Amino acid sequence: MSRIGKKPVIIPANCTVDIAEGNVVTVKGPKGTLTYAAHPDMILKIEGNELIVDRPDDEHLHKSLHGLTRTLIHNMVEGVEKGYSKELEVNGVGYRAEKKGTQLVMRLGFSHEVIVDEIPGITIEVPAPNKIIIHGIDKQTVGQFAAEVRGKRPPEPYKGKGIKYTTEVIRRKVGKTGGKK
Repeated sequence: MSRIGKKPVIIPANCTVDIAEGNVVTVKGPKGTLTYAAHPDMILKIEGNELIVDRPDDEHLHKSLHGLTRTLIHNMVEGVEKGYSKELEVNGVGYRAEKKGTQLVMRLGFSHEVIVDEIPGITIEVPAPNKIIIHGIDKQTVGQFAAEVRGKRPPEPYKGKGIKYTTEVIRRKVGKTGGKK
């Protein structure tokens, strides 16, 4: 049995979970609503304040889906209750970020400003010119959007200039040496 798949998903008091026909799971909470269509073979049961994910047999596909389904539903419950956020840091001389309306405007050493629009379900916060915080209830969307913003100017290994996650450690390289010929 999957260690992760065996664990029940605890449903908090301020959240509701509904399982519709075809294993469509809808989670409602204080931050919003998320829906996920689980694989039709997975067995989903609500017992009290717990959601239990089970598999019909030990077929390879069902083993693979067991832990995945449980984790996705757990992330949905956590997202509508608390939400997710990713913090990015902008490093470099003259590199700045600011928010204009629903757009994130960044100066990243190019001849032009890099503009990124907010997408539905995502809010961008810029508390300082070198800090970007991305909030949302869907873990996958928050992570994907943060990766796209980071991809506008990934950190380089020589000076560490670029956009990086606050928890990320950049492996630095030694530059050229001006040796004699």
